[in-house]
Amino acid sequence: MTAPAREEVAIARAYLMRVAEPPAFALHAFVDVVGPVEAACLVRRGDVPDAVRSETEARRDLDLAGADLHNAEKAGARLLVPEDPDWPAWQLLCLAPPTDRGLRGAGRPLGLWARGTAPAEDVFDRAVSVVGARAATGYGEHVAAELGYGLAQAGMTVVSGAAYGIDGAAHRGALSAGGPTVAVLGCGIDIAYPAGHTGLLDGIAAAGLIVSEYPPGTSPARHRFLVRNRLIAALSSATVVVEAGIRSGARNTATTAATLGKVVMAVPGPITSAMSVGCHDLLRTGSAAVAGSVSEIVEAVGPIGANLDPARRDHRRSTDGLGEQALRVHDALSREESRDAEEIAVDSGIQLDRVRTLLPELETTGHATRHADGWRQPKGGDRHA
Repeated sequence: MTAPAREEVAIARAYLMRVAEPPAFALHAFVDVVGPVEAACLVRRGDVPDAVRSETEARRDLDLAGADLHNAEKAGARLLVPEDPDWPAWQLLCLAPPTDRGLRGAGRPLGLWARGTAPAEDVFDRAVSVVGARAATGYGEHVAAELGYGLAQAGMTVVSGAAYGIDGAAHRGALSAGGPTVAVLGCGIDIAYPAGHTGLLDGIAAAGLIVSEYPPGTSPARHRFLVRNRLIAALSSATVVVEAGIRSGARNTATTAATLGKVVMAVPGPITSAMSVGCHDLLRTGSAAVAGSVSEIVEAVGPIGANLDPARRDHRRSTDGLGEQALRVHDALSREESRDAEEIAVDSGIQLDRVRTLLPELETTGHATRHADGWRQPKGGDRHA
């Protein structure tokens, strides 16, 4: 795409993002058909289908695209659009078409205002959302920080909403590990919300990305945070809930993630804590898997067995790869005294000819040793239990 064409598309999408409150299902479908530039022209004139008119009529005269792009640039941000090569198309594909699943609050964004140095095409390749209560307990914040730190060390991007409590702790954990983290806002990209996280947001922008589908200057509102949650769920491979009430934004994010086909995990907490009720309900109903460690989370979203910690690897036995008959022959061996093939056949219940075939194979794999008077288990070998 040439620079002038890209600028034209950016101006058109900036205008459309201002005139329609996300998620604008009809407008997005209209853009898919006629393109963003033509759609912007028709919306300005009011020459659009009724469904599109319903979403844009109240604001179609607010042509602030130039000002929005300028204000974003002043804040160190840029407008990322679907026509850009680093648009996270694969991650956001699950949000469309929402009507196929009847998912409330879905819908792809028309664009994303982005502030930060990290390339968008890279940060979402291996991403996990960590969400939870604003009024978090000390336990919850400690766990969220540890998860953020461990996930970043494992090469994962931590995605959250920059709120007080669990969100902030997860972001700080990732930053402490020197890893990228992404904050998805429910307000304009130029607004530090909450104000107490101004420094944290600056740190996130320096190491990762801050993104929002809301134009610069848009004030935070409860419904915008609920809409924002679908992006937190969509931009990552898994959503981990650390603490949550039974009805909460974090629970909403988990429900959305599950509907989008993403992995959902929850951290168990004290049964006496109101902040763990939402997590326990997710676990009780089978809506989430247990998130007991960083390695369990990484394994859930990556190749089987990937990034298991040493403690878990140590729980594997050397005999885990043996077939049923080989394992029975191995168990019939003794470490203290030699046994001949006939004794092993009787003890294992395996035919003698088969035992004579399996013993040399077990010797080759280090599960049996040959002696002058028969066969033994090697010293230090695992006993099957």
